Amino acid sequence: MRNIAAALAALIAAVGVAACGSSSDNTTESTSSGGSKSAQVIQSNPANKKVTVTIGSKNFTEEFILGNIYAQALKAEGYNVKTQLNLGSEQIALKALKSGQINAYPEYTGTALTSFFKVKTADIPADPTKAYDQTKAEFTKEGITALPPTPFTDSNAVAVTPATAKKLSLKNISDLKAKAGTLTLAGPPECRQREDCLLGLQQTYGLKFKSFTPVDPSLRHEVLQKGQADASIVFTTDGQIKANKEVVLGDDQNIFPPYNITLLVNDKVLQKAGPDFAKTVALVQKGMTTPVMQELNSRVDLDKQKPAAVATEYLKESGYIQ
Repeated sequence: MRNIAAALAALIAAVGVAACGSSSDNTTESTSSGGSKSAQVIQSNPANKKVTVTIGSKNFTEEFILGNIYAQALKAEGYNVKTQLNLGSEQIALKALKSGQINAYPEYTGTALTSFFKVKTADIPADPTKAYDQTKAEFTKEGITALPPTPFTDSNAVAVTPATAKKLSLKNISDLKAKAGTLTLAGPPECRQREDCLLGLQQTYGLKFKSFTPVDPSLRHEVLQKGQADASIVFTTDGQIKANKEVVLGDDQNIFPPYNITLLVNDKVLQKAGPDFAKTVALVQKGMTTPVMQELNSRVDLDKQKPAAVATEYLKESGYIQ
C-alpha cells in the first residue's frame, strides 16, 4: 500500500490555517508530532443524536469511498447515521433521495446537469464554480440542497503511456491532430455518442483516429498497459494514472466539463439536522484534492482494501477523527 502522507501534508497545513479562524463548538484543533497546527478533530454533539440520516451512494469505487467518508464523519459529529451505499446509477440514486429512501448522496455536477436537467455537454460552464452554481439552482427548485463542491473534479480525460507521450511529443489533446490517423483510441461503448468523449474529440479537436475500440470501463487502463490501444479515455481521479505513470493530456479546448462532487441533501432533513451537518461535510471535503482521491481509489482498486476502511484511514490521516 502506498503512503498518502505527502499528498495530505499540504492539505493538513491548509486545513490547519482554516481551523485557526473557526468558531465551531464541535471541533478542536489537533497537533502533529512536531507541535504545529493540524486539522480540526470532529467532536460529537449530543444534540445531533436525535437526528437520523441515511447516506447513499452510487455503485462504483469513488462513490463507495465518498459515501463512507460522509457517513463516518457525520457519525463522529453525533448523528445517527445509516447507509445504503450501492444504489446503482444516478437515476436510481436521485429517485431514492426524492422518495426518502435515503437523505443524501454524492453526485457529480456535470452528471447532474446532463442527466437530470438535460443540459448539453457543450453548454456546461467550464468554470467549476459556475457549473456548481447552475447545479445548485436547479436542485433548489426540487427541494434538494446541493452542498458546496469538492476541490477535485473527476472528469473524462485522454491518457497515454509515458513512452507514447515522449515518442509523439504529446502534452495536450491538440498535439494529437497530426498523429491521430495512425493511433487507436479506447473508451466506454457510449463514448461514440458523447460530446465529452469521442464525439467531442472529433468535432472540437478535429481528431480522426485510425480506430475506436469500445471497452468496459474497468479495462480503460489495462488496454494501455497491454498495448491494445495508443490512447484511452480515463477518469482524472483513477489511481492507475499515478501507479502506471500515465500521461493525461491537457484539455486545451475544454470539451471535458467539471465533475466536482456535491453532496445532495433533502431540504427538510438538512433543516432538521442543523448547521453541524453542512459544516462537517465542508470540513472533510477540504482534503479531497485530485492526488488524494487518486490514492484513495488506488487503495480500493489496486490494494483491494474495503472502502469503509479507506474512508477511516482518510479521516484519521487528515486529522478529522482520532
